[in-house]
Amino acid sequence: MQEKNRLTSPEISNIWTHYIRETLSLCVNKYMLYTIKDPEIHSLFQLAIQRSLEHIETLKKLFQKEKFPVPNGFTEKEDVNLEAPPLFTDVLCLKSLYMMSTHGHNEMSLAFTTSIRQDIVDFYYQCNLDAMEIYKKAKDLLISKKLYQQPPTYITPNKVGMIKKYHYVTDVFGKQRPMNAIESGHTYFNLNKEMIAKAMILGFSQVSKNPNVRALLEKSVQTSNNHITSLSSLLTKENLHLPKSVETEVTNSTVSPFSERLMLLQTGFFYGVAVTYYNAALISSMRADISVINEKAALTSLWIFNRIGKEMIDNQWLEQPPQADDRKRLDY
Repeated sequence: MQEKNRLTSPEISNIWTHYIRETLSLCVNKYMLYTIKDPEIHSLFQLAIQRSLEHIETLKKLFQKEKFPVPNGFTEKEDVNLEAPPLFTDVLCLKSLYMMSTHGHNEMSLAFTTSIRQDIVDFYYQCNLDAMEIYKKAKDLLISKKLYQQPPTYITPNKVGMIKKYHYVTDVFGKQRPMNAIESGHTYFNLNKEMIAKAMILGFSQVSKNPNVRALLEKSVQTSNNHITSLSSLLTKENLHLPKSVETEVTNSTVSPFSERLMLLQTGFFYGVAVTYYNAALISSMRADISVINEKAALTSLWIFNRIGKEMIDNQWLEQPPQADDRKRLDY
């Protein structure tokens, strides 16, 4: 008989991936905490670190309970130099936490909905609350410091309208219809997120000492530049404002606070989630040229993601996820 309450494959995947990402975030946030001067931002990072420590402790207990080897993940000893001078300003640290809490909430929501066992469900219920707490506090702090980038506003429609012609979708050449609220919302969100990620990767490339890693990070920055140009052009043509770039929030430090492995995996994570968000924009866009731009951005993000994966495998930096038994090779 099947053993009761065994972890399902999504549950195993969730807790394994969560541990890797949570330990990575803990390393990054601990370093940022050491460099941050603003007391309010400092306090928020203390809270984020406390939540990460609580999650990691629960995950370790789950692994031990299931006799499941605890992943290596990332550690303060091997992957972060807390004595390194500031690489990012307080502003970029806060915007980074805001962006990562957005991603974290999406990941926790997926883990919650794909879990069955009660202890796992309860854990991810709490993780969702924690992620929403960090996100709300980060956004409130950005707003209070006048750093929050508000998306374009639209005039409220005075009546309901129906799409009458397929030209609404295929309108590519000549005079195009204005972007609808869904299209401009996705464009602005992805542009803002791309700008923050680019600044982080720019900092990584500045301090990387491994030639192959540095070349790949520089290629990643160029890819982000291409995405930013394409998305910006869409908003500019509509006379809609753009989010403020944050490259100037990277300092001139050349001392690396992080291991090459951490910087590469973090960059891979940026592009991995970018594929998801660009595809969401693709299927939501009803103007063909906007769909093409999002499709291209998704494909180039996937290409960078795969290149990073290959580099990590070549350096034996990528932990192997749990996998099913290969029953064809079992000894009988």
